[in-house]
Amino acid sequence: MDANSFLKTVSQKITDLGLAQPAVLLLEAHKPLAFLGSQLLLVAQPTLDLFLPQNFTRHTVNLLSDSAQLEQLIIQLQNRASATTEEKQRCK
Repeated sequence: MDANSFLKTVSQKITDLGLAQPAVLLLEAHKPLAFLGSQLLLVAQPTLDLFLPQNFTRHTVNLLSDSAQLEQLIIQLQNRASATTEEKQRCK
């Protein structure tokens, strides 16, 4: 799985759970700490790999360490959230 498909999968899962707006808020607020979070994941990776797929941990570390990927995730979440809102309004 490459970085773009991982971003699409994560954004779709977050949107399906109805958490796109809170996720955007938290990602924007904690953007300066994202690199630190990626380094903490690297430290915890041996333990996390016992419970999570190795690719998931690796892709998450790459996502948090690269500000361009993080910004792309935020944009995808915003687009999906607005599309979901428009769809809900049409149904009413």
